[in-house]
Amino acid sequence: MSTAGARFDELVAIMATLRGPEGCPWDRVQTLSSLRPFLLEETYEALDALDTQNLQGLCEELGDLLFEIVFLARIAEEQGAFTLVEAVEGVAAKLIRRHPHVFGEGKKLADADEVRGQWETLKAKERSGAPDKKKTLLGGVPATLPALLQAYELSTRAATVGFDWVTAEDVVLKMEEEVAEIKAALAAARATASAEATDHVEEEIGDFLFAVANLSRKLGVEPEAALRRANGKFRERFTEVERRVEARGERLQDKTIEELEAEWQAVKADHNHDATTTRRPDGG
Repeated sequence: MSTAGARFDELVAIMATLRGPEGCPWDRVQTLSSLRPFLLEETYEALDALDTQNLQGLCEELGDLLFEIVFLARIAEEQGAFTLVEAVEGVAAKLIRRHPHVFGEGKKLADADEVRGQWETLKAKERSGAPDKKKTLLGGVPATLPALLQAYELSTRAATVGFDWVTAEDVVLKMEEEVAEIKAALAAARATASAEATDHVEEEIGDFLFAVANLSRKLGVEPEAALRRANGKFRERFTEVERRVEARGERLQDKTIEELEAEWQAVKADHNHDATTTRRPDGG
């Protein structure tokens, strides 16, 4: 039976052939920059497979993602920057170093929160010893992350040193405060119609979304996943509204907002009924 290591070596060899003198013309002209959109695409396709619990699809998407990683590492090696072996050795050493409670003499940790706190502490110590890297707690959060996920990561790291609300209810109060500030900013923007007032509305909406990310974190919910799920639900229900209206020979554009809302509520009620009737009596 083949091992993961043997198949990985095969993938590395295939990549070397594709980039070689007799390889694929397309693969040979790719650069680190040109592969960026493909890396993002494969990442989001893997996330979609996760969200839909499509494990067979996830298997394929993880393979595609692994290929992009090997591709990038191959180009870096050709440029003399680093090798794939160094990348693998680096992450293996990091995992051992940051899990002293498993691989070392560190004290046993009771739960995931303790592990996360220890991880961030060790990470901060490593950064402090590396002059070419930022030496701040939040410096390692990539600026290229989706904004909602970035907010989640920033607040998670701040929470490791105690900069956090005590309860989820405290965050809800903060969200209510931010809603009031959005209302005030909107009123000011309508009264003055100035660019400064409009910018203030944007700022207050940002503060509200940041608070939402914090509430998600306090409740153990990953906000990007929650928003993707809400997007999917909206897409499904609105498409059903569109289908029903067009099935009657009518157009969405000719409907009033009240009529559209009535259609939406009808679709929502049908979806909720279907979810209830398909659930097992024991709640499963």
